[in-house]
Amino acid sequence: MIKQFNMKALYGAYLFFLFLAACEKPVEEKIIDLPRGVPEAEGVPSSSIQAFLESADTSKHEFHSFMFLRHGKVIAESWWSPYGPELPHTMYSTSKSFTSTAIGFAVTEKLLTVNDSVISFFPEYVTDSVSDFMAALTVKDLLTMSVGQDPDPSATIPGDSLWVKSFLYTPIIDKPGTKFLYNSMATYMLSAIVTKVTGQKVIDYLKPRLFDPLHIQGIDWETDPEGNNTGGWGLRLKTEDMAKFGQLLLQKGKWNGEQVLSEEWIAEATSFKIQQSPELPAETKAKSDWLQGYCYQFWRCRNNAFRGDGAFGQYIIVMPDQDAVIAITSETSDMQGILNMVWDQLLPAMSDDELPVDAAAVASLERKIASLSLQLPSADLASTMEGALSGKIFKLDSNGRNMESISFQFGSAGSDVALKYKNDTYKIPIGWGEWKYSQTKRPGPYLVARAKNALKGLPPFKVAAAYSWKEENVLELTLRYIESPHTETITCTFEGEDVILDFKWSFAPTMKPQVIEGELVE
Repeated sequence: MIKQFNMKALYGAYLFFLFLAACEKPVEEKIIDLPRGVPEAEGVPSSSIQAFLESADTSKHEFHSFMFLRHGKVIAESWWSPYGPELPHTMYSTSKSFTSTAIGFAVTEKLLTVNDSVISFFPEYVTDSVSDFMAALTVKDLLTMSVGQDPDPSATIPGDSLWVKSFLYTPIIDKPGTKFLYNSMATYMLSAIVTKVTGQKVIDYLKPRLFDPLHIQGIDWETDPEGNNTGGWGLRLKTEDMAKFGQLLLQKGKWNGEQVLSEEWIAEATSFKIQQSPELPAETKAKSDWLQGYCYQFWRCRNNAFRGDGAFGQYIIVMPDQDAVIAITSETSDMQGILNMVWDQLLPAMSDDELPVDAAAVASLERKIASLSLQLPSADLASTMEGALSGKIFKLDSNGRNMESISFQFGSAGSDVALKYKNDTYKIPIGWGEWKYSQTKRPGPYLVARAKNALKGLPPFKVAAAYSWKEENVLELTLRYIESPHTETITCTFEGEDVILDFKWSFAPTMKPQVIEGELVE
């Protein structure tokens, strides 16, 4: 009886805390679709989750968010400031799993089959020069990344204006369906096919079928020059939205008692279809979550799990044997390392039985979650140069970034940096000892940000910015693009009336610094 009373009291207090937190948010953020629960009630010690979060903080990986569902309830959710639950996060290739799901709806509605030939959807591009292999290519071959093109054309086609046509005339070297080679343009073609058969972009087609039933709002998706969603990348949604999608898959397509997505399609889409690198020895495959087999734009994992997976560490991990879903956003150069943390620390912590409540451990976990933050640029060192620099403009030498000048404003009313390009000037507020939040149309350090036709169809980018003085004459600007995994650092070294700018992107730490020189003009 004591155990039962403590559990109910603790759970009631937890829900009350969530209610108070929700009341502080805008009206559109108050709705809580996923029920919340106490970890021990769902068979997971709070201390194990805290140990995972502490490992995350001391690891080489930069975590941005984490959500853990067990038996359909959120038992832990955390964001590392300045990231937060209200922010969408770019999914990179986790977008592919949503494009696959759009194909699933279209198949269920008998608009196409996975055995349809790809060229059958685009007769306007079919000529006698279409190869036999291209004529044989099917929707299933796109879904399973077994197109047969080598190399993958994803680095070149986005520079063209007609992506579909460019894909159809890219040579296929291997017989379709026989060899796995990751190909983001294959997913783009799935998106283009959905648009062909429905007359809608994927994001619009999914809205009444997937996003509305799961109450997924405030999302956006990059487009190609013709307005098709990019399919293989470019979707941005919130961490809880990721978790909802994973839970829908875990529940075999049911949501609030309704069959939202076909159970048969989910079983088909998440089961083994093709082996990556079949020539590798079994012991090598046993250690890798990238060698367990590929599905329809999902990856099989070790431990009989499957996942949606995006560059730099965006995960929706579905664990049927444990009745669990884990959503993670992060920036890492070692994506296997984060999955290893899940398997080594969270998987063994899941019990089939309800556990005794450890009130002290629950409270400790809540304190840990509340304390999570990424390092804020130091405000320990001030510089006497701020007054002299304020309002000054430095003209920049000709450079590959097409930046023309940089200027600064410092003061008690607020500080900012202005970056002038040929056609636009971007003014970004910067905090000292705190993040300043704003939004800008200046493209951030996305993986494809500098490519032609990149980031089309997206609204202005949210930024958390701060500055610090590394030396009396060395200013460091930190621009966190908080709807992406990435950060841009601009180091400004002042020497008399000259400035040297050193640009670095967080996902390319070994990249040669991009240095621009300039001189004071006014």
